[in-house]
Amino acid sequence: MKKKIEILAPAKDLIHGMAAINAGADAVYIGAPQFGARSNAHNSFEDVAALVKYAHVFNVQVFVAVNTILYDNELENCRLMIWELYKIGVDALIIQDMAILEMDLPPIVLHASTQANNRDANKIKFLKDAGIKRVVLARELNLHQIKEISTTSDVELEFFVTGALCVSFSGNCYMSVANGERSANRGSCAQNCRLPYNLIDGHGETLIKNSHLLSIKDFDVSNQIPNLIEAGISSFKIEGRLKDIVYVKNNVSYLRQKLDDFLEGNDTYTKASSGKCTYTFDSALNRTFNRGYTDYFVNERHQSIGSWESPKSKGQYIGKLIKTIGNAYEIENGELLNNGDGLCFINENNEADGIYVNKAENGLAFPNVLKDIAPGTFIYRNNDAAFIKIVEREDSAIRKISTTLTLSENENGFELVAIDEDGNSSSVKLVHPKERTKNDESIEDNFKINLAKTGFTPYTVDKINIEFSQNWFLPISKINEMRRTVFEQLTEMRLVNYKHEKIQIEKTSHPYPETKLDFMYNVSNKLARKFYERHGVTEIEKAFELQWDPGKSRVMTTKYCIKYELEKCPKYHPNMESKAKEPLVLKQGELEYKLKFNCKPCEMEIWEKDAEFEIEED
Repeated sequence: MKKKIEILAPAKDLIHGMAAINAGADAVYIGAPQFGARSNAHNSFEDVAALVKYAHVFNVQVFVAVNTILYDNELENCRLMIWELYKIGVDALIIQDMAILEMDLPPIVLHASTQANNRDANKIKFLKDAGIKRVVLARELNLHQIKEISTTSDVELEFFVTGALCVSFSGNCYMSVANGERSANRGSCAQNCRLPYNLIDGHGETLIKNSHLLSIKDFDVSNQIPNLIEAGISSFKIEGRLKDIVYVKNNVSYLRQKLDDFLEGNDTYTKASSGKCTYTFDSALNRTFNRGYTDYFVNERHQSIGSWESPKSKGQYIGKLIKTIGNAYEIENGELLNNGDGLCFINENNEADGIYVNKAENGLAFPNVLKDIAPGTFIYRNNDAAFIKIVEREDSAIRKISTTLTLSENENGFELVAIDEDGNSSSVKLVHPKERTKNDESIEDNFKINLAKTGFTPYTVDKINIEFSQNWFLPISKINEMRRTVFEQLTEMRLVNYKHEKIQIEKTSHPYPETKLDFMYNVSNKLARKFYERHGVTEIEKAFELQWDPGKSRVMTTKYCIKYELEKCPKYHPNMESKAKEPLVLKQGELEYKLKFNCKPCEMEIWEKDAEFEIEED
């Protein structure tokens, strides 16, 4: 049997979820009414249920994010919510808190969220043995590490493919809660990493002013899909539960076409859902929100990944500014621009700046405000007005399931049978007198024309068989009625035949790979503590949110490295002219952080200003 490969799309709400499905997603992930890691993307049970029903017609799965850490007073509400999600037919829960494995659960599939910081092969095997069916891997992993994890455990592996990157190891960022009591692990990240900072060295000298030194580019490993599949990935996840519908449709359609090209004629892998998509637009990742792209560490550390000028969308590169002519700009490839476009550029202060195009004419862009832009400046389009207008249309992405229709005669009249691409079938019988057509002429072509009118149904008719012994007459109204009914029944049949996997979690006691857990394991309730203790853990520190020491705490651990970005890393830049005097400090208003560089694991830590630690010698 061929292995199914999946595109997993974000759904801010029901409308976004349906749009993702229409654009070609094999699965969607959406927030529950509570306890999702995007507090602005919660959804009612009714909307989740509606999405489940719509998705399952296409054999698309629906995963629900229940991936915050939980407090003791929330455990029962969470358990009751999970039972309700099970009843409405969701396919899996995405979880971070191990307390959920201690609950009285229905037989529902569990996935370990990337918030659980899944980057160690032995810990991932532990999760699999504890009943977790799928693990969402940390984005910092490279192909070799993914392959090792896949070899160590046969758990399903999911990996992000496009979208924004958290600069911290997921689940291990505490900047937000330490500086405003908004916990990222509770779904309320304040995005301190997207703020501008000054970089100050150990001599007190300011090396860099007012730059977004923790802001990094967006993720794109779409050209690595074949290599990632070979390494063991079966699900490719698009980040973006807060992104707009144009972003969702653009990303999904781009990846759908890219993956389909890989799967075509493949003897080992196949798509994970049903139907074929058509589009009225040409998708390209850079035509919607992006900060520029990086493959992060999939191919090891080999390039700069910072997006220091701005945390906002850079967009699509258009060309260099040639010159300003009167009240307009002449830009390379300016003929690509349209009225209403938004343009982005980096100004003389090394800050992101922008204009709107009131009118694009004869290769010239007439802006809403004429700004002094130096010739040679790179110009990007971060609001593609014409593209947005096309993609926002409901019919810009349409998904249809292939069917064959057979109209035949029987003793009492006629029968219409529909068989879809997955082998589901439905039939409608019509009791009707058999009368020959006028002049005994065939009206088979008329039958086929009307049977092919699938309208707003999720079906397309690829083949029609008319099996009559005579040239029988049937009113077109009866043909249309039979067609409508047979497709309505086919939809119900597809829902009845949908393969809904059930896994009952059983409590295990196999040893956890660690016996001592610090605050970065985010243990915030009695059930999570009980889970780890039963698996041999003897010391468990409370979650950061329950015990942080203001001013003295480690608030982030990341594989991103400012010294590397500055070309001051002794490992990668051995011929640098001068070393950076440590400790390096990030400062933004009253916020101040010290940077600690752990070169052996190639990681950077961020500490609050009053923290004390030893500086590692190069």
